[in-house]
Amino acid sequence: MKLANTPITHHTFNGHPFYLKRDDLLHPEFSGNKARKFMALLEDDYPNVTTLIGYGSPQANSLYSLAALAKLKGWQLEFYVDHIPSWLKQNPVGNYQASLELGAKIIEVRQLPSALHPSDYIQQIRKPDDQCLFVEEGGRSPIAERGIKQLAQEIIDWKSSHSISALTVALPSGTGTTALYLTKHLTPHNINVITCACVGGKEYLTQQFDGLHEPLHPVILTTAEKAKHQFGKLYSLDYQIWQALKRQTGVEFDLLYDPYMWQCLQQWRVENPNKPLLYIHQGGLLGNVSMAKRYKRKIEA
Repeated sequence: MKLANTPITHHTFNGHPFYLKRDDLLHPEFSGNKARKFMALLEDDYPNVTTLIGYGSPQANSLYSLAALAKLKGWQLEFYVDHIPSWLKQNPVGNYQASLELGAKIIEVRQLPSALHPSDYIQQIRKPDDQCLFVEEGGRSPIAERGIKQLAQEIIDWKSSHSISALTVALPSGTGTTALYLTKHLTPHNINVITCACVGGKEYLTQQFDGLHEPLHPVILTTAEKAKHQFGKLYSLDYQIWQALKRQTGVEFDLLYDPYMWQCLQQWRVENPNKPLLYIHQGGLLGNVSMAKRYKRKIEA
């Protein structure tokens, strides 16, 4: 299976044209930016590995992607989380449900005697051996560069074939790994990368960039509002933008990350009305199931 050459489509949002890189269409189970980050793990041989180990949220996109990867490779996934909400245990949905169906073992660290953070539990108690492959939260690792470099090359080839002299690539960031490696490989080709901090603020995202020791960083956009956009919190404007995107483009976007990036882009467009823009759709649609239910409960309350 090769992860490459997803289509690029043309759309308009709020009167502004843009191109859309459809990485949500990479593979029915293994798609989006996590598939790009974990491409090296899919392609390389690990003859001694039987267990894949990760950690994060029980609704993380990385959980589902790692579960799909483990299934494709014939491995067992152990995914460590701090806790699983009781409502989710009773009514599994989204990434959590799909990962269980793929055979993932989702381990609730809070229920164990150690009371450690999942990453500390893995390192101090689980202690992965040579039959285990450990992946940092969200795929924040140099192993991600190979798949993201390939994504960058697809964008470079498309830009050249369409005779576009300068291009701006936009995508939201969690750990910022995808945006950082795209910047490294796209900047020499007159392609700028812009992003926003969806987890923590601008300072946190810059720290994540620094941790991967790359000199070139993408531009981090923010909105005019002084209050920080808190990850996972419900914002009426996010839901409205998400609905408007689907209505105007015919494409479903991620409800957790994409709306804030589009808020930032609307302000960016004021100063850059004519710059060609390529937005990267990074998948994450399974997470919309639980997020949309949360929004509906809020709206109906």
